[in-house]
Amino acid sequence: MFTGLTEAVGRVVKISSSGSILNLRIEAPFSGELKKGQSVCVSGACLTVVDFNDTCFSVEMMNETVKRTKFGAILNKSAGAGMSVNLERALRAGDRLDGHFVLGHVDGVGTVRSLRDDGAGSYIVEVAAPPEIMRQIVGKGSVAIDGVSLTVIDLIGSGPAKCFSVGLIPATLSGSTLGKLKTGDTLNIETDIIGKYILAKLSDTHSGLSNEKLTEMGW
Repeated sequence: MFTGLTEAVGRVVKISSSGSILNLRIEAPFSGELKKGQSVCVSGACLTVVDFNDTCFSVEMMNETVKRTKFGAILNKSAGAGMSVNLERALRAGDRLDGHFVLGHVDGVGTVRSLRDDGAGSYIVEVAAPPEIMRQIVGKGSVAIDGVSLTVIDLIGSGPAKCFSVGLIPATLSGSTLGKLKTGDTLNIETDIIGKYILAKLSDTHSGLSNEKLTEMGW
């Protein structure tokens, strides 16, 4: 489990494959502190450390991860080596939860629809996402974009054109890969786990939970 606060920006230095497994070698400042089997959130995807030294560590991705994330499109290109990635080590018991609960289980891929300067170095970004993701996005709720915990400002439009907006403050822009976003870029998106459980219960006809019941309980 993670918080969505980027600990460091790493660099993919090598991409290789073994059968259906994709291996990434990532340069990171905390690499020498890792252990085999630990989890690292790599631009939103929870991956397991399989090897490391003082400067780099290796993680593996199975087909499901490659297909569900933006890595499937990016890492198959020669440009994949050298790409920057947001990195965060797993949350420890007793740590402050300064972002929100991020599992590192990417729901799908979104696209930057627009960016605009909001003044004082901050930006408003509009993100288009598939309907199954948009259904889980709530105004003023939490969302993880490329592993970064952000607050949803608003939902925009309707139907297939529906998207959502988030704000990027200078600290986020300088401390993560989001500072280099441009229109058309793809993004790994993970919606809030609490919302997912509520939607699952509402869809379960045997749970006894409904919109009316939630209203009665003050939600």
